[in-house]
This record gives sequence, structure tokens and C-alpha cells, in this order.
Amino acid sequence: MQALFNPLQVGALLLPNRILMAPLTRTRAEAGHVPGELMAEHYAQRASAGLLIAEATMVMPGNSAFNTEPGIYSAEQIAGWKKTTDAVHAAGGRIFLQLWHGGRACHPLLNEGAEPVGPSAIAITNDELHTPSGKVPYVLPRVLRDDELPGIVAGFRQAAVNAKAAGFDGVEVHGANGYLLDEFLRDGSNKRSGPYGGPLENRARLLLEVIEAVSAVYGSDRVGVRISPLNSFNSMQDSDPLGLTAWLAERLNDFRLAYLHVMRADFLGQQSGDVMTPARAHFKGVLIGNMGYSPAEAAEAIAAGKLDAVAFGATYLANPDLPERIRASAALNAPDPATFYTPGAAGYNDYPRMVEGSAA
Repeated sequence: MQALFNPLQVGALLLPNRILMAPLTRTRAEAGHVPGELMAEHYAQRASAGLLIAEATMVMPGNSAFNTEPGIYSAEQIAGWKKTTDAVHAAGGRIFLQLWHGGRACHPLLNEGAEPVGPSAIAITNDELHTPSGKVPYVLPRVLRDDELPGIVAGFRQAAVNAKAAGFDGVEVHGANGYLLDEFLRDGSNKRSGPYGGPLENRARLLLEVIEAVSAVYGSDRVGVRISPLNSFNSMQDSDPLGLTAWLAERLNDFRLAYLHVMRADFLGQQSGDVMTPARAHFKGVLIGNMGYSPAEAAEAIAAGKLDAVAFGATYLANPDLPERIRASAALNAPDPATFYTPGAAGYNDYPRMVEGSAA
């Protein structure tokens, strides 16, 4: 397991280990999408990670897809997130914020009647949305006009300014899982023409403009990007996911980013393929893998040079002291899916820590 514990330079940060915490939506924000003490405790508990990547966070109002997810567009939200960054830094950790726009995955019931937006008039059909009124179908998004897209970019830029004010060490641009930037990127959801549709270089334009804007705030060495070329979650698909991965990995070298974070599989098992190999072949910076890695597989992949670090999701959710457990070869707590999105500390801040090399 030693490969997991070798330090790693990730842009401007030197990480003490290569065990990262993936961004995990947990719907624990308070009223007004404000992070509170509960979230500060949660992230501080996990501060021994090489890097914490905080959950998908709304860059602008009116684009909620989960009802109680956090935002980073108001003074109250900035102050709320400052509690988290202060707690994590006091515990010796490092934390990035994931900047996110829900796109067509949003719903009028969660946004005071505001309709969702997307690159094309194509709705999500392979799932339903959880709302305070129960499960409802997703609705057809309104097609964003080309002249509206600079406003989206400006929203991400301001979110980066706000994240910096809240004390985050950097930010991750969310280009994955069928949300707005991913919707533009993949040809299954982007059927538009013009400068933001058609060939891949056009479909990637919005993502690249956002990266450039955010990098102007933080410096690109404190900016990461997350992609999911295979994931069919939120009715997503692309005709050439491996080609997309190779092209984008090569193009992202122009930014000298802190890292590229690749989700290697499909939540729903509908699409398969090896996207990590083209990502490694074409991206010259730090490559982070995610989805389904065991500690042993992660260590083996890092030792073989297939990637540089692994972001653990549900495993980190259930094991706040994951690096310590891996080093001690201790048993791991099992995550409880029934509490993934429920309010309160249960299944969030009450997973036991290791005691004398064994699960508590």
C-alpha cells in the first residue's frame, strides 16, 4: 500500500498522500443552501485525506437539483463554507470546492417555478427527481441561447471568487454526470448548431471557457476538472467516449491544471470501455481515478503509473479515517445507502473511527 502514501505535488499543493475524498452530494445544507456546522464537522473528520473535494455546489441561484445542496453565491453561503475550510485547515487538511450548475437536472419545484436550462430541448428520462412533493419526472429544459452563455461563464467565475473568499485551497470544475457543462460536452445531449454545438471542439467550448475564467481567479494550478465520459446517469451518452477523453485530455494540457479527475465507469452499467488509458496517454498532468477502486487496486494502479491518485467516494463516506485504516490494514465500515441523502448527523458524522487498528 506504500504507493498510496507517497507525497504528490498537485498544482500548487503538496499532498501528504494519494487517498482523496471524491465530491459526494449529501443534501445536508441549511435553509438558503447555506453550509452549517454539520458540514464543517463532516469534512474536518476526513481531513487526513490527501485532498478533500467538497460536494457539488451551486454557482448561481435558481439552479437547484437536490433541494438542500449548498451554494456559493451569497454572503451567507460564503460565511457558512468558511466554517468548513477553517475546520479542515485546523485539522491539517486541504480542501477544494466543486463548482456546479445543474442544467437540465434542475426542476421548477425546487427553484420557485424557474424552468431548467440546457444545450438542447432533451429531457432526462431514465430517472425521476426527489422533491418535497415526492418523486416527479424531469421536465423539458429551455434551450440556452448563445448570448446567454457568457452569463453562465461569469457565474462560474464569481463562484470561484466567492470560494476563494471562503478559504478554499482551490476549486474543481464539475464537467461530469449529466449536469450543464457535461450536457454541452457530450453529443447525446447537445444537438445544437453554432459555436457551442456540432463537432467536439465546439461542444467543449463552454467547459473550456469556464476553466479559463476560473483559472483567472485562482491560478490554474489550483483548478481541477472532473469528467465522466462513460456515465449514463441523467440520460447521458456520447457516440465516442474514448475519443472524447483523448481529445479533451490533450486540450486540457494548455491550462496547466492541478489535475484531471476521471470517473472511469458508468453508474448504470449501460456503457463500458477503458477511458483511463487515453486519459493517461494524453494528459501530461496529475491524473486522478474514481469509481469502484479498492485500496489494493488503487495502490497497484498508482505503482504501475496508470494514474497518480484515487478519489474514494462511498468508502470515504463511511470511513472518516480512511488513510489510517488503510495503513493499518484495518476493517472498513460499510456505507449505509439509506442515509446518503437524509437530514441530520445519522449516516453522516456518526461513522465510527478506528480503535487500536480495528473498527470501533
